[in-house]
Amino acid sequence: MPVRRASALAATLSAAMVTAPTPSAANPVDQIRPDAPALSPYGAFTVGVQTRAMTIADSIDVLAIDGSDVPRYDRPLTLEIWYPAQSGTEPGGQYTAKLRDGVTDVTLTGRAVRDAPPASGDAFPLILISHGYPGNRFLMTHLGENLASKGYVTVAMDHTDSTYSDQGAFGSTLLNRPLDQAAVLNYMADLSGPIGDIVDADRAAVIGYSMGGYGALIFGGAGVTQASTEYSWGTPNGLLARHLAMSEDHEALMDPRLKAVLAIGPWGNNAGFWDVDGLAGLRVPTLLMAGGADDVSVYDAMRGIFDGAVGTQRHLLTFDHANHNAAAPIPAPTESYEPAEGLDFLPFDHYADAVWDTVRMNNIAQHFATAFFDLHLKGQTDKARYLDLVPNSGDGVVALDDAGQPAEDHTYWEGFAPRTAAGLRFETKSEGE
Repeated sequence: MPVRRASALAATLSAAMVTAPTPSAANPVDQIRPDAPALSPYGAFTVGVQTRAMTIADSIDVLAIDGSDVPRYDRPLTLEIWYPAQSGTEPGGQYTAKLRDGVTDVTLTGRAVRDAPPASGDAFPLILISHGYPGNRFLMTHLGENLASKGYVTVAMDHTDSTYSDQGAFGSTLLNRPLDQAAVLNYMADLSGPIGDIVDADRAAVIGYSMGGYGALIFGGAGVTQASTEYSWGTPNGLLARHLAMSEDHEALMDPRLKAVLAIGPWGNNAGFWDVDGLAGLRVPTLLMAGGADDVSVYDAMRGIFDGAVGTQRHLLTFDHANHNAAAPIPAPTESYEPAEGLDFLPFDHYADAVWDTVRMNNIAQHFATAFFDLHLKGQTDKARYLDLVPNSGDGVVALDDAGQPAEDHTYWEGFAPRTAAGLRFETKSEGE
């Protein structure tokens, strides 16, 4: 649920004072800054990309509920699948995506090659990518491409009733977000053909932003409260009880193939969707990323998730002074600098942060996501050192020898050059803490 607080007047004034970048910039999603941390850069694989459509049979049609009637339908989802491609493929390609207004087409450029032949010989762990409300499957393309280049199959989904173009009643998102994630995991596990041959769905994870993070936490074991199933503005007819903590239905959603969760700005704890028992049910290693000034998911509420998820090891990466758009969204497309009909805020506000540079945050997210998933999906224990950090980066000591190598008393964050971790905090709690 990206920040949307600018008034129509502010949007008009901003448009008058701000000049958008030239369209020749082509909205790149694959930028790596020179000061990016060590694990941010793209990996050794060229990246391929395909678009596919799937349906979830016999789903509840929340938007069509009228009274006690609960109609059902085959719920459609559109997927963007990134994967390691055969060597020798020349990188580079484009995406056509909808802007936040749900109408304007924008062109994004990246490194993935449309329909490139998949790499052969290996099966790669699977990472699902789940956007906010509203959003679309391109909102975290930087993570989809970047992780695929490092030996993962990554899949972003358009959540029906929750995209820029079809945004519907919030109750549908509340019910369907974790169900969509579970269904896409099953779809990818059953996928045949060249891409299916390289998917190892037994090593799976979810990246979720905002409402995607809400869904990922439920999918990972954090069942919701009874009170949240009864909200008048929520899912009608008490149907959210399907995700009630310690219920049979919620337990049936759990999947042993899910090995890790990365939740960026997860919404829900700020609105009473979890309590002590629900959060304790989270059972997979979890990395939380949050803006320290987030007033949408509310930073203190996200800290409550970190504190309360005592059933697993978890980390909290904080971007001091950032709001809800921390780390997840792609850089604001050039078209977003202009007002859009039907919005009382600049589309730019949906993507950007007032304090942090988006590319900088994207690079930091790529770094930590790589370390976290390499550890938990690939068993690369050497990556744990990137997650064993002095909690406040400002307390880290830079101590290098004459050769520029870390001395014994060097405690600055692993993978970060001196000065470049400023404004960040990284905290860890073990299971039982």
